Amino acid sequence: MMGELFESRIDIPEDARVQLVELLNRQLADTSDLYSQVKQAHWNVKGSDFIQLHELFDVIAAHVLDFADMIAERATTLGGRARGTVRQSAATSSLSEYPEGAVDGMEAVSAVADRLADYANKTRGAMDESEKLGDLSTNDLFTEVSRQADKDLWFLEAHLQSKT
Repeated sequence: MMGELFESRIDIPEDARVQLVELLNRQLADTSDLYSQVKQAHWNVKGSDFIQLHELFDVIAAHVLDFADMIAERATTLGGRARGTVRQSAATSSLSEYPEGAVDGMEAVSAVADRLADYANKTRGAMDESEKLGDLSTNDLFTEVSRQADKDLWFLEAHLQSKT
């Protein structure tokens, strides 16, 4: 292991890889936290739209879980270590806590939408940062995450939008 990294034949300079691994681990913390918050909504949602929201939250959670795996594996691909335990994620996540009382269908949708929007916006920041560090592969990974997060956000926002 070289400094904070394991040796790698990847042609990204070591100092950039250190910064990229840190960036990926910050994003991993937010991703793991988002996953648990979407599952919280999934488990606790109530109301006349229960089944469709219960299932929608589960679909979104599955996407977020895939994001976590891709992000963690990219950190280790670059020679770093993924820091993705529940405790590590809780200590590092920048997302707001899910409101415990958000169980009514549209309250839950709004709470998840707020967190997903924040996550998607931070992912776009990570896209910019990874590009500045010269890693277009990590940038592409974040682009993929951003695209799906935005689509999932659209599904949530469609529940909140109506003609009045």
